[in-house]
Amino acid sequence: MPAHRFDVKVRFYELDPYGHLNHSAYIQFFETGRVELLEQAGMDLESFAARGYRFVVNRIHTSFDRPVYAGDTVTVETEVVELRRASSTWRQRLVRDGEAVARQELRAAITGNDGKPVRAPADLAEALAPYFAQ
Repeated sequence: MPAHRFDVKVRFYELDPYGHLNHSAYIQFFETGRVELLEQAGMDLESFAARGYRFVVNRIHTSFDRPVYAGDTVTVETEVVELRRASSTWRQRLVRDGEAVARQELRAAITGNDGKPVRAPADLAEALAPYFAQ
């Protein structure tokens, strides 16, 4: 079972011309799931940046498996797959009624505020430990 869950209700303005959730909104929902996980872990983006660090997305692979419609409530499930010296890998699912409607795997570099890769802070692994994939 994923370590972090976050519910989102789909709004009409997030739809494409065909009445489905627009593909760009899926990416935003997944981003929100990661941000919520980081906040729960005590590593919110503002304080992380204040310490001199940033997460910079450098690869996203997203699969759209089923359409989602206005009024649907979906759950963003997020887990950390790997934390390396200067990067992290995340796996996410968007779930409606127990069925995955989209999946994403993302890699993010860990950089300094200047955008150059740096070693992850020592306390990051401990903060993310409850969210690691089993």
